[in-house]
Amino acid sequence: MRWQSALAIYILFWVFSVFFVLPFGVRTAREAGKELVPGQAESAPAEFDFWRMARRTTIVATIAFAIFILNYIYGWVTTDMLDWVN
Repeated sequence: MRWQSALAIYILFWVFSVFFVLPFGVRTAREAGKELVPGQAESAPAEFDFWRMARRTTIVATIAFAIFILNYIYGWVTTDMLDWVN
């Protein structure tokens, strides 16, 4: 696999991991003990720390990508194994 392909696949893993990591550790304003701003939804997060989310996302994406690369190298799961029709 060329390094450009591996980089593109890692970026895809990172973007997909954002959606997995985003809901964890989020506290609403009520849970954080802060007052709601007029017009703010009650379910809106009290504060958002981009760098904490980015670190968590990078960890999850790196682990998933490592499993993907190891599967690519050693062939644990192949497309023939996933063909349930034939």
